Amino acid sequence: MMEHTDINSSIDAFKSAVDKSRKIVGFTGAGISTESGIPDYRSKGGIWDKFQPVYFEEFVSDEKKRLLYWQRKQELWKDLSNATPNTGHMFFKELYDESKLTGLITQNIDGLHEKSGLVKEIIINLHGTSLEVACIDCEFTVPSEDVFEGLNLEEGVPICQKCNGLMKPATISFGQQLRMEDLDKANELANSCDLMIVIGSTLVVQPASSLPPIAKENGAHLAIITLSETPLDSCADFVFHLKVEDFLRLLSHNSLL
Repeated sequence: MMEHTDINSSIDAFKSAVDKSRKIVGFTGAGISTESGIPDYRSKGGIWDKFQPVYFEEFVSDEKKRLLYWQRKQELWKDLSNATPNTGHMFFKELYDESKLTGLITQNIDGLHEKSGLVKEIIINLHGTSLEVACIDCEFTVPSEDVFEGLNLEEGVPICQKCNGLMKPATISFGQQLRMEDLDKANELANSCDLMIVIGSTLVVQPASSLPPIAKENGAHLAIITLSETPLDSCADFVFHLKVEDFLRLLSHNSLL
């Protein structure tokens, strides 16, 4: 555990790096959203304890699995629709307002970066987004609230009004490929940034976890703020094993000194 003076000096050094940077890229994982009331669905007692994950091929081919998938998404929507951005999300919004943030890469599907006011064009949702529901055939898209409000699964799962194809929340399911367009954009950001700030990710899920090393190899500083240790702690310039709100409180306090 860092001594108080060590934390303060590290915070000061991080703040200096932010001040000097002009091409910051954010990288976020589940840990940034827990403080907004989004639970860890992998933990015991979570959604995935009640509803086993449904693979993409199962969704397409098995009517019962498709219903199971929608049941889980309906349960998940209750938390997502009520969640609001926290100080972690607003931190990146402020960097954007200061013309420092060039992109935000997230592993989250909760849409809280969009809700923070961050422009959609700079957000890369590697695992998709729960804010939209899309047809897997013709890609017709509608806002999720239009689908989930009044959704009665006893009448069947949602069907596309354009082509009668299968509708599915625009998130990446198990067994479904990430969008190459998103991966390419994320790689471009990692290659061009001068500082990458990782918040709330354990950096173990590939291919997302390969992005911070790319930034580091191309001369960027790397900052990691997360409660648990990560495989990249040893190569990062700044590591803070703190809750997001506690880290930002320290950052704000030091800024006033």
